[in-house]
Amino acid sequence: MSNTLTTPPVAPLLERLFADAARSRRLLGDLLGDLSPAERAARMSDPDADYRAFYGKAKDIHMPVSPDTGTLLYMLARGNRARAIVEFGTSFGISTLHLAAALRDNGGGRLIGSDFEPNKLAHARANLEAAGLADLVEIREGDALETLARDLPATIDLVLLDGHKPLYARILALVAPHLRTGSFIVADNTDACPDYKALVRAPGSGYLSIPIADDVELTMKL
Repeated sequence: MSNTLTTPPVAPLLERLFADAARSRRLLGDLLGDLSPAERAARMSDPDADYRAFYGKAKDIHMPVSPDTGTLLYMLARGNRARAIVEFGTSFGISTLHLAAALRDNGGGRLIGSDFEPNKLAHARANLEAAGLADLVEIREGDALETLARDLPATIDLVLLDGHKPLYARILALVAPHLRTGSFIVADNTDACPDYKALVRAPGSGYLSIPIADDVELTMKL
């Protein structure tokens, strides 16, 4: 069975991007100042925060999923034979590469990503071209509450939530009518969105959800 994720050109590109991301963490520390982890989570979860201004300042900072979470995304997409994937928060495209690699190995499909920061979009598109995966991905520029509210696949197999945390529940509401039974939702940094966790964990919600890894929520549509 082919594995695009662990072979060139994807594997060495991801290795370089994760190294770049590690170096950019210093910039994130400078941006957030001397906040404690709890204070950082509170700022990330503030629904009234000016997230456009914050992410504009963070245009050179990767803020990616972890390598383990990236591998998990690939495994989930391969395991449920995903053909249609939606990603909220493309950034530099590290998670996008993992998901698109799975689509390639599944025989094709479509990934719809979203981001409103032009600098990150340009990098993500260049990374997808370098990986030979650009033909599988459509990244929509703008507010995801608008870009993901239209023209979605009739059936969605996997969703990644990794944008502004207070929007997770609203983004889920947009994609929920398209989720098939057995589809997966992976949400990163969920300590900053307790409302989302309460929603997907609630009895009778139509979802089965558990926390995994560091601050990642894995949810399945029942």
